[in-house]
Amino acid sequence: MNLKRLFAALQNIEIHGGDPDLEITGIALDSRRVRPGNLFVAISGAQVDGHRYIADALGRGAVAVVGQLRPDELQTLFPLEEVAPHPYVMVPDPRRALAHLSAAFHGYPGRRLRVIGVTGTDGKTTTVQLIRAILEAAGHPTGMVSTVEAAIGAETVETGFHTTTPEAPEVQAYLARMVEAGMEYAVLESTSHGLAQHRVTACEYDVAVLTNITHEHLDYHGTFAAYREAKASLFRSLAASYHKPGMAKVAVLNVDDESYEYLSAIPADEHLSYGLDQTADVGATEIEFTSRGTRFMAHCPMGTLQVSTLLPGRFNVYNVLAAIAVGVSQGVPPEAMQEGISSVEGIVGRMERIKMGQDFTAIVDFAHTPNSLRRALETVRTMTSGRVIVVFGCAGLRDREKRAPMGRIAGELADRVVITAEDPRTESLSDIMAQIASGCDAAGRQEEKDYWRIGDRTEAIEHALDLAHAGDLVIVTGKGHERSMCFGTTEHPWSDREALEAALRKRSTLRKRSATL
Repeated sequence: MNLKRLFAALQNIEIHGGDPDLEITGIALDSRRVRPGNLFVAISGAQVDGHRYIADALGRGAVAVVGQLRPDELQTLFPLEEVAPHPYVMVPDPRRALAHLSAAFHGYPGRRLRVIGVTGTDGKTTTVQLIRAILEAAGHPTGMVSTVEAAIGAETVETGFHTTTPEAPEVQAYLARMVEAGMEYAVLESTSHGLAQHRVTACEYDVAVLTNITHEHLDYHGTFAAYREAKASLFRSLAASYHKPGMAKVAVLNVDDESYEYLSAIPADEHLSYGLDQTADVGATEIEFTSRGTRFMAHCPMGTLQVSTLLPGRFNVYNVLAAIAVGVSQGVPPEAMQEGISSVEGIVGRMERIKMGQDFTAIVDFAHTPNSLRRALETVRTMTSGRVIVVFGCAGLRDREKRAPMGRIAGELADRVVITAEDPRTESLSDIMAQIASGCDAAGRQEEKDYWRIGDRTEAIEHALDLAHAGDLVIVTGKGHERSMCFGTTEHPWSDREALEAALRKRSTLRKRSATL
């Protein structure tokens, strides 16, 4: 694409040096991924300043640079003559610029799709999957980008080690591929980081959905109000985004969440509420939890429909209701909603049962916030008549304030607690576990009797299985679908599912060997 035409997507820019009338082959924000002909966008992050890598990007073939520093400020980082032959574009906000440049490079794919965004602290991935299933059941080809994977037709692509929204160039590339594949809808999991860092800016949302807002990510956002405002930006974007012919801008809100009044005041063409405790546009009665999932009667503007889902727990009723509300907004027939909901067999790393022939239940779940841990433990309590044994930790360099509360919740709701590592990064694992343990102490639990601190996550899982008797339930939380664990600054391969399966095999082997002695 012609660089001069691309810059037309930006406002308040200053072009220094070079000739912007040239063709670019792509956009990169990591100098190591620059290819010949690329436009390099230098972003100042919390740990790395992309401006320091401009010379490296140019050396790898970048033909132009976007950044925030003035040319005289760049001079303090490297000789300015290195960049002078190339266009350098100074912008107020490189992250916002990256999003608009990426959208323009791909021909604004969000304008050729109906785009649904799902945000919230918990339940986003599940709700995205449910919405996609409902739309597909109604005959609408639907793509999806979640923190687990991107789905474009029959193709699925993993979106990274840890749960966050992909960067803007990847998001826009996914949307462009959806357009090429004939998708009508795109459903995007929109995290607070993704919203605050403009990773999903210029996606041209038509429907915004909130699951809930609870305590999380204050390490990044600073305050709960700032965290809530990051979520709110998805709803504010409805009025500012491209209006597609015949497509209303719809806000779908959880009426039972404390954020409801705040978010419902944000303008939209239509507001739809869902919930269980307050009067809502979409609600549920006659909720029944079974060994095969959940059944209930859903009430919505088009009438009442019987819902059956394989997803367990009250929190998943909320996720289903949110998806139904989206279906209502898009005119999906009740039969398609029922079919779509029942087709979702489970989400990777979300209340995922691991069956290796053991005489107790073993589950992997992504619960990593106080609210999600509470909901997970409340749910699994209904799934067993035996004891509940939980294995979990808290991430390093992340929200420290949640550690003791999570320890207290585990101490109150589980019979046995095993505290372990979960991406300690450069923090002391012993300190993290001590903060969690203080919550267990506050719940009246006794160390080495009711709870244990075992830093090695493999050993922690094995210990939990050693504690389990027939009819008990072991739940390993915090990592879910993630495929790595960070110690120091290095990502090491890790899978809770694989670790739990290996521990179950080891346990079975040892028991068989012991029985023959």
